[in-house]
Amino acid sequence: MSGGSRCCLTTSSAPPAPATVSSHLHPVELSSLQGLGMAESMASVPLSSPSPPSHTGIFPDPLSPETPDPLPIIGPVVSAPVIWNDHVLEIGAGRGTWLTPGSCERGQELLYTLCSNAPVPLLKASSTSLGWRDLRYNIPVSSASLSAIKSLGLKSVCCISLTNLDGSPASHQVLQSVAYHLGPHLQSLSLGGGSPTEASFVDLILGCPTLRVLDLSGCNSLFTSGTWLAQPETTHSIRQTLSGLHELNLTGLRDLADLSFNQLSSCAPSLERLSLAYCHLTFEPEPDPARGCISPQGSSPSQFSFRNLLRFVQERAGRLHALDLSGTGLPPKALWALGQVAGLQLQELSLHSCRDLSTEAVATLCLQQPGLTSLDLSGCSELTDGALLAVSRGLQHLRHLSLGKLQRLTDAGCTALGGLRKLQSLDMAECCLVRGRGLAQALGSMHGAPPQLASLSLAHCSSLKDASVLSMIPALGSSLRVLDLSSCVALTNRTLQAICTYLTHLSVLRLAWCKELCDWGLLGLGEPVHETQGKLRRNLRCKGFIPQPHTQLEHEASGTKDPDPEPQGPCLLMLRALQELDLTACSKLTDASLAKVLRFPQLKQLSLSLLPALTDKGLVAVARGCPSLERLVLSHCSRLSDEGWAQAASTWPRLQHLNLSSCSQLTEQTLDAIGQACRQLQVLDVAMCPGINMAAVRRFQAQMPQVSCIQSRFVGGADLTLSL
Repeated sequence: MSGGSRCCLTTSSAPPAPATVSSHLHPVELSSLQGLGMAESMASVPLSSPSPPSHTGIFPDPLSPETPDPLPIIGPVVSAPVIWNDHVLEIGAGRGTWLTPGSCERGQELLYTLCSNAPVPLLKASSTSLGWRDLRYNIPVSSASLSAIKSLGLKSVCCISLTNLDGSPASHQVLQSVAYHLGPHLQSLSLGGGSPTEASFVDLILGCPTLRVLDLSGCNSLFTSGTWLAQPETTHSIRQTLSGLHELNLTGLRDLADLSFNQLSSCAPSLERLSLAYCHLTFEPEPDPARGCISPQGSSPSQFSFRNLLRFVQERAGRLHALDLSGTGLPPKALWALGQVAGLQLQELSLHSCRDLSTEAVATLCLQQPGLTSLDLSGCSELTDGALLAVSRGLQHLRHLSLGKLQRLTDAGCTALGGLRKLQSLDMAECCLVRGRGLAQALGSMHGAPPQLASLSLAHCSSLKDASVLSMIPALGSSLRVLDLSSCVALTNRTLQAICTYLTHLSVLRLAWCKELCDWGLLGLGEPVHETQGKLRRNLRCKGFIPQPHTQLEHEASGTKDPDPEPQGPCLLMLRALQELDLTACSKLTDASLAKVLRFPQLKQLSLSLLPALTDKGLVAVARGCPSLERLVLSHCSRLSDEGWAQAASTWPRLQHLNLSSCSQLTEQTLDAIGQACRQLQVLDVAMCPGINMAAVRRFQAQMPQVSCIQSRFVGGADLTLSL
């Protein structure tokens, strides 16, 4: 491993999912913490509840003696948030795609990653809790996994992902075992990124008669020859096996051609959801003989044409509900032809990074497919305000809208968003011309924000100002759970205090690179003034022109600052439901505020990277105030030392992901403290820590075998000078 980093083969994450056409079971890797009764914790969530359940109702204390049936540690994970009964839950500690209320209509799943030497966990599942059928198991393909596969077969596990799959005899043996032990009841199978042989894949599929979801993303080995499923007998058998398949993911298949697509799709007559994201789709008006001969039926063995895809959509129009054509370069004429297919009633459509699409094409689509509930237009750089106006007028049932990286979108277009009354998630990240006035006008109109809006991303909208955000926030309502304002560099403490006043139900708040945030903003105090300003304000105050300030601010104005201010008013502590907080590069923050406001017993993810004033005192206070952290990022915090970690580590027994890169004062003593206290750690980053050498990293790895990934490049003060 280059750079000194070490990563075990058991490290894995869910295969890349298409932007819109995702599985009806959303994969989320579950951290199987030792002593964590996850099944019982899920069982404690009521099937219907009028308000988000409390932290204790969702996650009973994993370390308490009352938590029954401990789960063994079964492997490294990268977890993500999940929605359960329309409420945001935080399972594990990694960042992933945020689901939104309404996603549970397609169900959820939790993902286990099985280590070859780990036993299969035992779960108790009642009729009201998640059971074996709600879990996706991530199985590394090796001979050591055979016993685990047999055990899972006895439990009728129905959702699995196979990783490290290749054409070796060991992989073939694993596929045979999966078909025999799991195949009869398998409903969801992911081979994403694998390289199975055609023969082994056919044998596997023939053993899975109840399959409903199949992920072949990146499995180019199956399509390289172009003769896959050419035998009529094989095709007939697979057609019988896949008769109930509802979802097919073919993302990123560079060798997909008309013939192979037709052969595979003909075996899935019940298909409802199809992803062809980033496949090489051709749009020639007439076949090009130079690129491959054309069969009498007009299907090419060497290229995948839009004409062929259109024919498929016409044949399946009555069933097909979700389509992902992201990154295919779809031109306006092709979108028009797709939208006008007779009988086609799409509910979800992803056109991410289809950069040639025009505003007129999107407007026509909205008239052709008014039943869309999810639309991804992010990265369609030619779209203007007219596209958003057409979406607002034509797609009244829309619940999920992604408009990221639309560089031509302005405030004028944002005013139309008020018409989308069923919207649940809105992504406008990197819309650099959006200043917020139009959005504030739309959300602050007579009807206010959409009543179910749960997720709003305005990240990297660098033109966003306090004034517009302040008028928008009161209208967002209590349904909002996720707010991302990362890199909105002009926002100040006024915005933060408005968030703390009106959005007290937030589960996720991201304010990375909002460099104007200060201690007094987090503490909920008024803005301090300089000496000359203080005299003027006191004169105006005596005449009744401005109100009297808080006593503490009088001391600040006169130059006698309180060394230990207490939180007051709309401070960060008001956000009691927070499970993720990102304050990366808010460089004006110090221990004075962080030690007082970071007191969230349920907080799972925290990023305090690039805070030059954070010291050991602040670190220890954060550890005591946030004992449930599972993911912590403290990179480039140069004032943290071994002494601070010696006190803080013992408070974080649930820590799984820890980033300490470029913390220049840390030595192997910090590794020792972490190794003794953080026994559930999965991923550690100590890259570019000059006080930690490779010998210490190797000792740590030996003491913590469950740590799947240690980033250790340039440790020990390695010379970063490049030699030519």
